[in-house]
Amino acid sequence: MGIFRTRTNKKFNYTPRYLDSEGNPFEIKHKFDGYRKTVGKTNLKGKFENAWDDYKNTPDRSANRRTLIIALILLLVFLLIIGFDLSIFLPKG
Repeated sequence: MGIFRTRTNKKFNYTPRYLDSEGNPFEIKHKFDGYRKTVGKTNLKGKFENAWDDYKNTPDRSANRRTLIIALILLLVFLLIIGFDLSIFLPKG
């Protein structure tokens, strides 16, 4: 009967059907972590340097331009909503 003996758990040899054999299947990792330098654990200065290098070396300059245009349009809409006088930017005449 084994009153003082604890029961051992059953062991199964289970492998998931769609498991890629590389790496730990229980590790949660972002999709683009392998391509970024800013993911590693470094000091604060190193993080800023890595982020600046990552920003400067982006291959898609049009995305940066598009972000800047969207930010300017949103700023203009915000200034119009709060009633800012935009005539100071126009030449007097």
